[in-house]
Amino acid sequence: MSLNEKEILEIFKKTEALLEGHFLLTSGRHSNIYFQCAKVLQYPEYNKLLSEKIADFFKLYKVDTVIAPAIGGIVVGQEVARQLNKKFIFAEREDKSLSLRRGFSLREDEKVLVCEDVVTTGGSVFEVIDIVKNAGAVVQGVGFIVDRSNGKVNFGFPQMSAMKIDAVSFAAEACELCKNNLPLVKPGSKKIFK
Repeated sequence: MSLNEKEILEIFKKTEALLEGHFLLTSGRHSNIYFQCAKVLQYPEYNKLLSEKIADFFKLYKVDTVIAPAIGGIVVGQEVARQLNKKFIFAEREDKSLSLRRGFSLREDEKVLVCEDVVTTGGSVFEVIDIVKNAGAVVQGVGFIVDRSNGKVNFGFPQMSAMKIDAVSFAAEACELCKNNLPLVKPGSKKIFK
């Protein structure tokens, strides 16, 4: 069963994964909506259905390994790798930069699919792409569940998202929500900033 974007949005609402308020995004930008993919992905049936869209898109591509940035992309990347029957690894932050740890490595010419949960500016995905390139491996494509940029972010490789939405976000210094004194929340950690 392939879900359309309207059905995916309904799943986000049903699982209370689409939040409204004043949020600090990983990119440092502020937004009035937040996609808490972990709330959707905690249900294996939804993870399977959403990841299936990515796996189906890339099933004819030559892929040896799926890689994702921690933490958000891990669940998606693991499920896409399972469906493609490929190896899965992840990059994690160390001193503010993503790197391969835990003995993970990439071979020269290894064909790699990058997966993520949500893309706003694509910062984490671009970091993972650099890790792949620096190892001499080859990026085959990028797959993610939610494209908050509505297709504006271009990674320079074949890419697909299960859902595109043109979500409003502001540079911190120009945030309309800050001007209205709405509390700023970082949902992943539930920190509230003054």
